[in-house]
Amino acid sequence: MVTRWLLTIAIVVAWAVMPADRASAQDARLEAARKEGKVVWYTSLALRSAEKVAKMFEAAYPGIKVEVHRTGSQRVLQRLMQELQANIKNADVVHTSDAGHFVLLKEKKLLMQYTPAGVEKFPSGFKDRDGYYYGLRATLTVIAYNPKLVSPAEVPRTWKDLLDPKWKGKLVTAHPGYSGLIATHVLALVNLHGWDYFKQLAQNKLMLVQSAVDPAGVVASGERPVAVNGGDYTFYQSKKKGNPIEIVYPKEGVPLIVSPAAITSFAPHPNAAKLFTDFTFSKEVQQALADSEGLYTGHPEVKYPADKPKLNELKLLPADADELEKRNEEIKKRFVEFFGA
Repeated sequence: MVTRWLLTIAIVVAWAVMPADRASAQDARLEAARKEGKVVWYTSLALRSAEKVAKMFEAAYPGIKVEVHRTGSQRVLQRLMQELQANIKNADVVHTSDAGHFVLLKEKKLLMQYTPAGVEKFPSGFKDRDGYYYGLRATLTVIAYNPKLVSPAEVPRTWKDLLDPKWKGKLVTAHPGYSGLIATHVLALVNLHGWDYFKQLAQNKLMLVQSAVDPAGVVASGERPVAVNGGDYTFYQSKKKGNPIEIVYPKEGVPLIVSPAAITSFAPHPNAAKLFTDFTFSKEVQQALADSEGLYTGHPEVKYPADKPKLNELKLLPADADELEKRNEEIKKRFVEFFGA
């Protein structure tokens, strides 16, 4: 009987004390983060979207600034590695669309093992098995066209439709040497159709741009009427602004790019970095990315705009992070070989 009473008392005490401990720990981290004053975020998320997330965080946590450094995925990694060679440790949180980067950074012990609050509910494809990085967002790469310049009968419906010589001089592509999104896209289509697909595509003399964000502007302006790739959310945003853009999700398969985020092992503002990382994986931010940016996320409670397809309605082409890291140089080299730059 005495034992039972002691057990009951222990359970009651545990329920009463544990939330207080957690709250105390959170308060201590918040206080430490405020003393650090800022978090430095290296990101490939489109600048407008990145600045929006930064402002949301600063409003939620007054006194802690977010220093946004936005460029293409490959430039993010390049800058990080060059800074480390010069013993400059500036970045707290890193986010790119090339999952292979995180395989490399983990191998080099440049990432902190940290699990953001709530990600246990995310699908397995959004989580590193060792707990070093997690998918902040997901993007589809698609075909897009200008309906003022392309008639309904001419619209390319499949990736291979883009090989038709009638598109010569009318296509635009972003570059895998700059964009992690496009590097992953290229790998997915190489696995689907082989390198011959890109060799034939190059015969149509494509316009080359850097970022996966860029093709939307080129298509909307009519400079080139069809984009052979690009992030679906950038086309979606442009269309919502009234620009003449339509999106095609090829039925043969749509590349799905999960873009990880992680805290660096040398983060100069570790408490602010943890607070910021938890915040970016919260339902509030994940829903904002879906609502206003047109992105997909791994958060199971996020609702999507009615005018966007659900992921389970599409045939998805995911890419393996380890394969992406191993074939990174091959992707860039062969793309330049075919497209000339």
